[in-house]
Amino acid sequence: MLHHWTPAIGQFLVGLVGAILCLAALHDVLARTVPNWMPSTLFVLGIAERILDGRIVTSLLAGSLVFIVSGLCWKRGWLGGGDVKLLGAAAVAVPPVAVPPFIAAVALVGGVLSLAYLALSRIIPRSVLRRPTIGPMGRSVGLLSRAARMERWRLSRGGPLPYAIAIASGGLFVLL
Repeated sequence: MLHHWTPAIGQFLVGLVGAILCLAALHDVLARTVPNWMPSTLFVLGIAERILDGRIVTSLLAGSLVFIVSGLCWKRGWLGGGDVKLLGAAAVAVPPVAVPPFIAAVALVGGVLSLAYLALSRIIPRSVLRRPTIGPMGRSVGLLSRAARMERWRLSRGGPLPYAIAIASGGLFVLL
């Protein structure tokens, strides 16, 4: 009887994977962190997906390889620890045959993201680059306004990129 529901369960799991990738990207933009529960949940969802399609061993090998290589990038200072965990977990959550296009999409979006941040860091006037805390007349700033001001402040300081955006984009590219 479960076999009849397998495609629906698989689609539901893919939807959850996509939602968690989007949440990770949003959290990375706002806080420059990826909470541990996000890659952990992606990993568990990926395991469930691969059990359903019978490609668990290949998926674990591909995910391990991605995790090890991205861990080496972390050691060099090229990636953050949260990005390494998210990238490895996402590599398990996508079908094994989609891992190379996933990595290519992540690299392309990451390159575009880097170029955008580099260009923006040169365009944004220095006069608006104070760290956002409280708006005019002591009122707290809205979330989107605060996030935009925080990005400008990070750009002025050469802060890290929210690379979870690239990882989420690559994952969504191969899943959709």
